[in-house]
Amino acid sequence: MTILVTASSGQLGRLVVDALLARGVAASDIVAGARTPSKVSDLAERGIRTTALDYNDRDTIAAALEGIDSVLLISGSEPGDRVEGHLNVIAAAEAEGVAKLVYTSAPQATEFDWPLGVDHAATEKALADSTVPHVIVRNNWYIENAVGDVLRAAETGVIAAAVGDAKVARTTRQDFAEGAAVVLIEDGHLERIYEFGADTATTHFDLAAAASDVLGRPVTYQPLTSDELRAGLAAAGLDDATTGFVASIDAGIAGGVLDVADGTLSRLIGRPTTSLVEGLRAAVAAARVSA
Repeated sequence: MTILVTASSGQLGRLVVDALLARGVAASDIVAGARTPSKVSDLAERGIRTTALDYNDRDTIAAALEGIDSVLLISGSEPGDRVEGHLNVIAAAEAEGVAKLVYTSAPQATEFDWPLGVDHAATEKALADSTVPHVIVRNNWYIENAVGDVLRAAETGVIAAAVGDAKVARTTRQDFAEGAAVVLIEDGHLERIYEFGADTATTHFDLAAAASDVLGRPVTYQPLTSDELRAGLAAAGLDDATTGFVASIDAGIAGGVLDVADGTLSRLIGRPTTSLVEGLRAAVAAARVSA
């Protein structure tokens, strides 16, 4: 079985490749697709075939999919400007007769109206309307998303957000990568939609407590109103469009879009998901090394 991992030069894609290898997939059975193949030259040195793959270049997609059995379609990184690229990959997979396409979607993409879900809902619909056998894995929030807030809290002692006491099933990028690898390798997952997230959802109060542990200093969570958040972002120099987008993300979280913790991910990967403190400690340490 030959597996194509798209966006392999990205953080998630690289971790999926590693997870496939760790679970016994031969390097010769993995193809790493990247817009710029030179960025995955280190994977080629490990015996993995690399190929050019640009979601907006149908020729590269068709060439990359030739002879492929399973595909991991990692969603594009530009909200509002990624559906067409996703559709290009789905159409090519349909033409090639791919046996399984796994798509990384967003939590409650078709059940919850929030800006990050729009592109994902459209892609999920396209998959449902296609003849491509597929699996949808809806990745919750990465613990790594909180690193910026935590590093600022090292100076200020405060993490501020307009999410109230909403819960988030945040876990590490590594956990999500392992889940994707399992779904790619195993049979029995076709036509399923999986909500991937931590075993236990946590609040921003919990995030502040974890940050206190990691930083070795007191950190508190300061709940903001949406107006307060917008004012703060505007004062920091963000334009109206960006300010509105960020505020709408917090509004979605406050509304419960990320409060999905049903144990699916840990069941599939065969271990508990990474704890908030453990994941945050590793992510902050990595950020400090790379700074």
